[in-house]
Formats: sequence, structure tokens, C-alpha cells
Amino acid sequence: MIHTLIVLLACQLAGEAGARLLGLPVPGPVIGMVLMLGLVVAWPRLAVLARPTAEGILANLSLLFVPAGVGVVGHLSTLGTQAASLLVAVVVSTVLAIAAGAAAFVLVARLTGAADE
Repeated sequence: MIHTLIVLLACQLAGEAGARLLGLPVPGPVIGMVLMLGLVVAWPRLAVLARPTAEGILANLSLLFVPAGVGVVGHLSTLGTQAASLLVAVVVSTVLAIAAGAAAFVLVARLTGAADE
């Protein structure tokens, strides 16, 4: 388990370092995930070794939201004064994300010829 955690954190660190050094507009953890995917594709045994640790992390993923929840509760007064703006931002961004996903799906369907069926 420790070895797998070291590999996961090393990928994240490499992603963070790459994003900052190269000034990329992509978050470091995303680059780290792509790096981890490349490692898993190159060495399939790594996927087998990492599975128990990854499943353990995913099983306890809700614990990672506790600090965010505490931060929200700590700033309720600020959130209260900005509630209308936040609500509009959340609704508009949700609608735009759904529309972008649907547009991407339609585009891929047209490019692959799946729309013809």
C-alpha cells in the first residue's frame, strides 16, 4: 500500500511541477492522472498493484470533503450576503456545462457516423 501511495503522490507531484514549470493552464493533478494512466498502460501489473489502494481511497473519498464543509460553515456570513450571486453562478455554470457536454456528444456522434444510425 505504501509503495502505491508513493507512486500516486509522485505522479501528482510530477504533474504539479510540470504545470508550474511550463506555465500550463491545466491543473497539476490532471497532468498527474495522465502520467499515471501512461504508467498503467506501460506496465499493466501496476494497475493490479494499485487497485486495492485506489479502492480504499475511493471508499473513503467523502472524508476529503470535510475540510471544504468546515470552510463553508466558517464563512456562512459571507455566503449569506452573496447568496443571490452564488446561486446565479451555480445555475448558469451548470446549464453551460450540460450544454457543452451535449454539444461534445453530438459532435463526436457526427464525427464517428453514429448519428446516421
